[in-house]
Amino acid sequence: MKDANWITGGSIFRKEFIIGKDIKNAKLAITAKGVYVAYINGRRVGGFILAPGYTSYNKRHQYQEYDVSGLLKSGANTIDVWVGGGWYNSGMNWTKGYKYGAANGIIAELDLDGEKICTDGSWLCCKSPVISDSIYDGERYDARIEPVFCKNAEILDEPKSNLIPQEGEIVAEQERLTPANRFKTPKGEDVIDFGQNLTGYVEFTVTAKAGDKIVLSHAEILDGDGSFYTENLRGAAQRIEYICRDGVQTWKPRFTFMGFRYVRIDEAPDPENIELTAIAVYSDMKRTGYFESSDKMLNKFFENALWGQKSNFLDIPTDCPQRDERLGWTGDAQIFMKAASYNYDTERFFVKWLGDLAADQFEDGNVPMVIPDSLPPHEVFGKGSAAWGDAAVICPWRLYTIYGNRDILGKQFESMKKWTYFNRPYADYHLGDWLALDDSDGDYTHSTRKEFVGRAYSIYSTGIVIKAGRILGEDVSEFVAFRDNAVMEFNRDYPYTEYYTQAEHVLALHFDIAPDKPAVAKALADKIAADGGHLTTGFVGAAYLLHALSDNGYTELAYDLLLRKEYPSWFYPITMGATTVWERWNGIKPDGTYFAADMNSFNHYAFGTAVDWLYEVAAGIKADESEPGFENIIIKPVTDGRFDYLGASVETRFGRVSSKWTRKDGGIAYEIEVPTKAEIVIGGETHKVGRGSYEFHTD
Repeated sequence: MKDANWITGGSIFRKEFIIGKDIKNAKLAITAKGVYVAYINGRRVGGFILAPGYTSYNKRHQYQEYDVSGLLKSGANTIDVWVGGGWYNSGMNWTKGYKYGAANGIIAELDLDGEKICTDGSWLCCKSPVISDSIYDGERYDARIEPVFCKNAEILDEPKSNLIPQEGEIVAEQERLTPANRFKTPKGEDVIDFGQNLTGYVEFTVTAKAGDKIVLSHAEILDGDGSFYTENLRGAAQRIEYICRDGVQTWKPRFTFMGFRYVRIDEAPDPENIELTAIAVYSDMKRTGYFESSDKMLNKFFENALWGQKSNFLDIPTDCPQRDERLGWTGDAQIFMKAASYNYDTERFFVKWLGDLAADQFEDGNVPMVIPDSLPPHEVFGKGSAAWGDAAVICPWRLYTIYGNRDILGKQFESMKKWTYFNRPYADYHLGDWLALDDSDGDYTHSTRKEFVGRAYSIYSTGIVIKAGRILGEDVSEFVAFRDNAVMEFNRDYPYTEYYTQAEHVLALHFDIAPDKPAVAKALADKIAADGGHLTTGFVGAAYLLHALSDNGYTELAYDLLLRKEYPSWFYPITMGATTVWERWNGIKPDGTYFAADMNSFNHYAFGTAVDWLYEVAAGIKADESEPGFENIIIKPVTDGRFDYLGASVETRFGRVSSKWTRKDGGIAYEIEVPTKAEIVIGGETHKVGRGSYEFHTD
């Protein structure tokens, strides 16, 4: 778009033009400072919701290209572009303070068989019926306002060197949900229940008079008395206000999204006759993973984790979709990424996000805790933390192992190395085993020693850099020496007989640091028993807890923890009516009270990491790191007597792989399908096979 200009001056921009010949190829390249919706001759261009998406705009600003040949006509044509604040200047942090720029604007180039129409001062602009919009607060719209284009756009003297073609998946409207229930709360509130916690917005149809108002509030949960609960939204209003025109009208917001299950009708001319539909909105990823079992509650947990991913994969991997945050927390993303990449094809999604991670990484190698980086200077969150910053290393490696993407290793390798250098003194602050349940030291990081976590992750990520470097043909001798010495010092400073918490045992086992794994595994099992037979781990420990147990001879205990229904457990939120995964094990306590209002999301994916254990251990489907991207598949299902059947499937780059085991004829019957070569381990025997379907039976 070298001939186009950034323009500003209004919230709708218009260009009228004449086409006097047949156009064979028409392409529109466009982006906005803010979020945009474009129309040609009144018809919407594309289906990208909240385009151009969220990137570190000052460094990497995506533009989109659309084939618009079918929208044009001979004679007079019009292109209109509506612009809202979006992530660009809604103030994307919980203080609503950070903005990438003050003015919204667009830049566009319409190519008509080589003849170009570019944004410049000849475009007209005006205010739109959107009175206000915000990612956090919602949207106010006055349908009585007719746009009047009465002035020319102003040219913005802004650079274009940061413009990049679309890298990630577009965001699109997905499922449409009709109300599951409607009721009056004890406070007399008129509430619609859509039966599912989701991310998106509502569309409504109403018959009204000009000036009538529709006011809707959104919440993800009810309070203990069954009334509408918004305290956990903190400063986010999540509110729609629509001023009607005369007649029948259907409307939905353009420039915002909400995290919600419940909608309260605060005002409407005829509340009983308003038709509401919830529309789930998330990145347009291909579904690749499926899971089923004879345990209905386990199936529900899988479904909840899936909805948690859909709700929080809206262009970036957010922590939550409802409160005044909705940021790309790196730690949450790296621990859930494996599960996410089995459920959906996330390659493009994470390639784009990692581009922003590398762009926002500090010169000293530190990685901001959220990507794109929009946090203000802060005594805690302005610093680097192990497990969070390690996303710079772990996420590219996941893309390599799951999709065989060698290029991402090359693209991110400098970023990977920079973080491991920075974390060699183990960063300067740690979130530790975030939101664990063990004895608290008065903050959210709890009892697992923070330096223990930092040093363990330093060793783990350095090991990944070594493997990635060897694949890329790099000299990694320095990293090998550092890791060897770091392991020795770790075991000197943290004797394996003196690990404090479940998480410390888990990290030492899973990161291959513990010098005596059988002893540490037994100590972990004993620790779980001493803790009452349940987990106490937070984000970091829970990510690897089941793997640490099953990899070291305690698979039955792993199943015990997974299938536990009592608090605390993965199933406990389901017993409390959850339709997504909670941020906290104790978001709602067994007595029905809430943990707190300040940080209590009921739609987080972090504790959904157990899903990758279902794929890799329970169903036994795992990519071979030596032949990544599922070119060679290791299938080693692990059964449990509490199931009649259990199975999973994953659509890989080579085709569909599936593994299912069923209790049959006094034993276990296995049905396995592989799209390429595989090593199938059944009953201790390894079968090397090629593409095909296979059946086995053990007594």
